[in-house]
Amino acid sequence: MWFTTFRLSARNLWLHKLRSSLTLLGTILGVASVIAMLSIGEGSKQEALDRIRSMGANNVIVRTIQPAGQEEGADSSATQPAMVTTSTYKINAYGLTYGDLRSIDALPTQKDVVPVMIKHGEVARQSQRMAKARLLGTTPNFQATRIMNVARGRFLLDSDLENMANVAVLADGAAQKLFGISDPLEQAILIRGTAFRVIGVMEPSDSGVARSGQSEGSDSNFDVFIPLSTGAAIFGFNEREGSRGSREFHRVELNEITLAVHATGDQTDSSRNVVPVANMVRTLLEKRHGGKQDYQVVVPVELMAQAAHEKRIWNLVLAAIAGISLLVGGIGIMNIMLATVTERTREIGIRRAIGAKKRDIIRQFLVETTVLSAMGGVLGVILGVAIPICVTLFAGMATVTSLGAVLLAFGCSVLTGIVFGVYPAYKAASMSPIEALRKQ
Repeated sequence: MWFTTFRLSARNLWLHKLRSSLTLLGTILGVASVIAMLSIGEGSKQEALDRIRSMGANNVIVRTIQPAGQEEGADSSATQPAMVTTSTYKINAYGLTYGDLRSIDALPTQKDVVPVMIKHGEVARQSQRMAKARLLGTTPNFQATRIMNVARGRFLLDSDLENMANVAVLADGAAQKLFGISDPLEQAILIRGTAFRVIGVMEPSDSGVARSGQSEGSDSNFDVFIPLSTGAAIFGFNEREGSRGSREFHRVELNEITLAVHATGDQTDSSRNVVPVANMVRTLLEKRHGGKQDYQVVVPVELMAQAAHEKRIWNLVLAAIAGISLLVGGIGIMNIMLATVTERTREIGIRRAIGAKKRDIIRQFLVETTVLSAMGGVLGVILGVAIPICVTLFAGMATVTSLGAVLLAFGCSVLTGIVFGVYPAYKAASMSPIEALRKQ
């Protein structure tokens, strides 16, 4: 009986190919939009989580920020940074200092404390140049607090800091820019006109990962790492503000301090201590800086929790928007089935007259709507899986298509067809056989 009903339903749908195809289109687009939107949303959120995770789940990062009183157009009553004025120039001092570094290093729950000084300037090798390269003066522990590995050569050593050696480690993009296919190890480069020897090349990293004071989207593959002591001795802490002829300078000793937290007592998960340690750092710096907001404490664990929460909300919003498309497809199925009931009134009367029961009529129309929605679901799944692949290939955006999203979209498609097919099926089964046979 079920096989006969299925065959009859398929034949009836085939008799009206154009109408069935247009009805399928609504379901196809609904299912495809659910899968595509969830995949793109999941990919973007996963990418954001990866960026945060790359900063180190067990790290507390403190960054220098420009005080509000020094920003262009700021209110003159805002807190001003420390200022040193002479007859020839003016120096605005703000941000993290070596005193802050020593205080943070004295905290009992830290494992590694890594300072970073960031400068920008030209890096050149013969005719190859990077005009505004990012120069990171740091310590050997920097590598341990970041997800990064050396591809060739070595990273900085304690002896490099002690001797204030003119050595540099190039990120993968910087090495390719300056040396092409040549081996950069033990070769000389000019950093702001000073000669440095290349001792290592880092492995490529995700270009979307922000490191060491970079803004979101900055490319860390073009960083140049040098010993902190060398950078402080050669480049100093003062940078001219504005044009070359300006007499105003800003003074920043350290742009970033990363505190790696370790487990205490019987704990095995050091991430449990991250938030308490971050609160200790906030309290410490607030006292040292007298309430001046020239630093920012970044806690990747907190950012990850916030990003995960926003991800769940965003997925619900996307699913709701895409679900509207499925609802429209369901309304289309109900509309076509109501029209089908009207057209096949005489057929229904004949079937009832020769002994068909109400449940047989209901089964016939429900099978038709189920077949229609299932076909639309299958085609929608194919299109929905193809769209994220195309987005990744042509737009370069990360997408993640999960089996759960596919099953959810297909299941909702079939369920929508059944729900919206109940009323037309019940209406067909409720017809009086005598009244139905009178229809021409």
